[in-house]
Amino acid sequence: MVTVNKRLTALALALAVTAFSSPSFAQRSEDHMSAARAQALRDCSLLEEKSPESTTEGNIGYFQYLACMSRHGQTP
Repeated sequence: MVTVNKRLTALALALAVTAFSSPSFAQRSEDHMSAARAQALRDCSLLEEKSPESTTEGNIGYFQYLACMSRHGQTP
């Protein structure tokens, strides 16, 4: 019984390692970013930093950031 559990554990571990090291898993990684998105994030973040702090009307900088990302065709 113990050897069966050890074998099943080893098999499960081998399958997990294989799944996480496959190229398809790497392609699904969210770490990859296009140059256009990186540039939009830089531009829009700078715009948000230049905006005044929160006011009685709300967080103007955040809404400017959202609008900027939309103009660049990116999702926030």
